[in-house]
Amino acid sequence: MTDLENYIEKNLENLGNRLKDLRKQKGYRNYEQFAFENNISRAQYGRYENGQDLRFSSLLKVLKALDVSLEDFFKEGFEAADTANDID
Repeated sequence: MTDLENYIEKNLENLGNRLKDLRKQKGYRNYEQFAFENNISRAQYGRYENGQDLRFSSLLKVLKALDVSLEDFFKEGFEAADTANDID
């Protein structure tokens, strides 16, 4: 796996973890309940929390349902990934 692929994979994992943490903070015990109540495909949302790739528009829809801005979303949870500057 290349440095770029590792960078992308790690950040997708961080994104999934961040979504999961925010969902739990909002009081949703499982992703199915959250997805159902917010008219998001349950299977697709489950993949997001598991670190699979998603479209930007899908991220915006999820963040709207969580009542979280992009700025607030990216403030936490992404420190552990290498920075893009470290990739050749």
